[in-house]
Amino acid sequence: MFFDSDLLMSALRALTPILLAALGGALCERAGVFNIGLEGMMLMGCFTAVTTSWFTGSPWLGVLAAALASAAYSLILAVGAVTLRGDAVVLGIAMNLLAVGLTGFLLRTIFGVQGTFDDPSLAGLPLIGGFSPLAYLAWAAVGVTALLLSRHVWGLRLRGVGEAPGAAATLGVSPTRYKYAAVLVSGVLCGLAGAQLALGNVTLFSENMTAGRGWIAVVAVMLGRALPLGVLLAALLFGLAEAAGFRLQGLGMPQQATDAAPYVVTLVALFLSTAQRRRRNARTRMTTSTTGVTS
Repeated sequence: MFFDSDLLMSALRALTPILLAALGGALCERAGVFNIGLEGMMLMGCFTAVTTSWFTGSPWLGVLAAALASAAYSLILAVGAVTLRGDAVVLGIAMNLLAVGLTGFLLRTIFGVQGTFDDPSLAGLPLIGGFSPLAYLAWAAVGVTALLLSRHVWGLRLRGVGEAPGAAATLGVSPTRYKYAAVLVSGVLCGLAGAQLALGNVTLFSENMTAGRGWIAVVAVMLGRALPLGVLLAALLFGLAEAAGFRLQGLGMPQQATDAAPYVVTLVALFLSTAQRRRRNARTRMTTSTTGVTS
């Protein structure tokens, strides 16, 4: 059978890095910062997690270091887009490109290898019920984020900063502080996503090993409308696509075709979402014009 419990388990493992990064992107989106630097932050988390785990022998120190390193890396976006009011899209693309070059350079400098670092002494994350603890953390983070944005004063202020920063400032809320906080939290979550990818899903580091997962996380934010539950469903869709690709590869399909499965699903989902949004906007304009004529 093609669809079975093993496929579901594989999909749940595949969605974890995407979900963690997408939750960080959703927080930035709610704060009014469009973060497309998720790919670069994840890649920095991957490299830092593997490097720290290899030198210390502790995967948990690798996870901690990955979260801190990605948070520090996210300051590029925070300072550039919030303080200096630069273009967040340009900054995000630059961060993604910088991360690819920087991790590749450090891989050759620290480990003396090119392409992939894979050592038997590298400690990976333990598995509980087939999943790493970071997977359970990701699922719990969905509920926590949903409650935070809907019930907690911090989340309500964050949404206010994203929707009307001028009005929030008149009420004594600092838009800069909340935007910085959202970007830093997204950095932490992307670092955890990178640690899960490098020490949970596999136990190695290879150049550009995120392979577009950060971009898929950006799409998940868009499809889920920056809502935690919507982001979860979008991440699950992409996780199923990745797992199905691996299953098809095992059945004899070319690797190039199966590797493209998540990205094909991404394009189709974006197309359908855009078409639905245009139809909705057209209906709204039609209703507004009809109401105006009636009045």
